[in-house]
Amino acid sequence: MQFKESEILELKRSTSELKEAIISIAAILNKHQRGELYFGIKNDGAVVGQMVNEKTIRDISKAIGDQIEPKIFPAINKTSLRGKDCIHVEFNGNEAPYYAYGRAYIRVGDSDRKLSAKEIEKTIIGKYKDILRWDNKICDKAALKDISISKLKSFLKSCKLPYINKENSLNKLGLIEAPRRRAVGESSP
Repeated sequence: MQFKESEILELKRSTSELKEAIISIAAILNKHQRGELYFGIKNDGAVVGQMVNEKTIRDISKAIGDQIEPKIFPAINKTSLRGKDCIHVEFNGNEAPYYAYGRAYIRVGDSDRKLSAKEIEKTIIGKYKDILRWDNKICDKAALKDISISKLKSFLKSCKLPYINKENSLNKLGLIEAPRRRAVGESSP
């Protein structure tokens, strides 16, 4: 297996590059929502190995937990490659933007670039676009009398739909909520 850095694969010679590795994880998540990282492989693909024990894996897990927001829970495992011990980190998340050390990054090729404030704003708006749309909001205080018959007729005509009456038309469009009927013996609110 030949190793080559990419938009979803990061290689680090050792855990001495842990800070840079954490930045790469955030950058990859912000672009691809998943990726892999190896400690013990130089960025040219040469497997050099890495001292691995339980403390090493715990330290990596703690650093990722402390420095990446929102939190992720990667799989971190010891693996043997070409007879040398390495550490393999698999991660995923769909809560972008992710921040490493308080900054947001994006993966471009095999490098990590800081996201500008405008790019972060675009990411957040994209994430919440369906929630932020005004026409997805229910107006609890609206009544049938608030709906213009002429505008409703005009809309239905443009959709090639018939107008019967206001309530029927809004109901067929899924824009009205029928009042809940009380069961026999149920008291009024």
